[in-house]
Amino acid sequence: MKDADTIGRTLAAARPQAVGALLRYFRDLDRAQEAFQEASLRALRNWPKNGAPRDPAAWLIFVGRNVGIDAVRRDKRLVALPEEEALSDLSDVETPLVERLDGADYRDDILRLLFTCCDPALPPEHQVALALRIVSGLTVPQIARAFLISEAAMEQRITRAKARIAAAGHKFETPDAIARSQRVGAVAAMIYLVFNEGYSSRPENVAASNVLAEEAIRLGRLLLRLFPAEPEIMGLLALMLLQHARSTARLDDRGEIVLLADQDRSRWNAKMIVEGLALVDKAFRHRQPGSYQIQAAIAALHARAAQARDTDWTEIELLYRMLEAVEPSPVVTLNRAAALSKVKGPQAALDLIEPLADRLAGYFHYHGMRGGLLAELERCREAREAFDRAIALARTPAEAAHIRRHLDEMQA
Repeated sequence: MKDADTIGRTLAAARPQAVGALLRYFRDLDRAQEAFQEASLRALRNWPKNGAPRDPAAWLIFVGRNVGIDAVRRDKRLVALPEEEALSDLSDVETPLVERLDGADYRDDILRLLFTCCDPALPPEHQVALALRIVSGLTVPQIARAFLISEAAMEQRITRAKARIAAAGHKFETPDAIARSQRVGAVAAMIYLVFNEGYSSRPENVAASNVLAEEAIRLGRLLLRLFPAEPEIMGLLALMLLQHARSTARLDDRGEIVLLADQDRSRWNAKMIVEGLALVDKAFRHRQPGSYQIQAAIAALHARAAQARDTDWTEIELLYRMLEAVEPSPVVTLNRAAALSKVKGPQAALDLIEPLADRLAGYFHYHGMRGGLLAELERCREAREAFDRAIALARTPAEAAHIRRHLDEMQA
């Protein structure tokens, strides 16, 4: 393994498991992060010459633990280390089920770390942002995009969260069963944001995108094993499965975006769709509809339509109304407008999204949708301005190319 990009992707993939294991050893977040960073630097020096180890995560954990122990010795000025029980999580208080997660007697350090980061002492948005940064190693710009805020604001949010933890002397203990039940909502949000980061990544990073999406689905399965009767976790897993089932049809051979209506539905993953639909039905039998269940129900309606023209847009628009009541958001309203345009036409949808202009001024999809609605109404000058704004906000060449195709069609 000599390619720096390949090594970088390997380190990113191993990061959650390695940091989780190192945190379990040292019970100190900064120590775990520093140990992982030092192990990564050694990997960058050694792997190009000697080749990558068979199990990169295990190598990083082993090297990182040795680095951390050396740091502890330096900090204690060569005073003897405490007993192993003080460093390692040998007296784990979690239930036997958690011990058996993801294989025979294997502790899933990634899921453990998610629960550990989502501490109720922090505001919910700080919990998720901190977990995204520490567990998945997402960059500040990536996390800021997920929250629709500026990079500076997100950097400040993460810094404050870590400072608050340090000031409280918090050691990031593994939560017990009661604490897990209190934190499950934040953990679910974290998992879905990881999935979204993979789902919406650049076309040239398809392999890395699939790793993130598949890791989120794996964590969703583990979370459902911890909370098998929780309908929102069923909805979360169903939503990710139904969305990821369409991944191979979302881009054409040139890497350009293919809209849902134009996708080759024979390329959708039928096995994932069957599993997702079963989970949606099971979740709604609990009669406790929540955000993930409603979003999964919308995805299910798309999945059940054999062709785009068979889509039940009236039902989808009603579900988006329900989602607005459960979780008000300008993005939810924007999505409802897309369904409303199919039911009542572009003017009704445009009337719905115009009040969102200030809140979504920096959001690519707002300007793209607005341009499309204006083009349908033959208000070409305004449509061109909206499309130009969308191109300026595009995060990827594929997004920009998609908008340019709209411009070309309108001009033709």
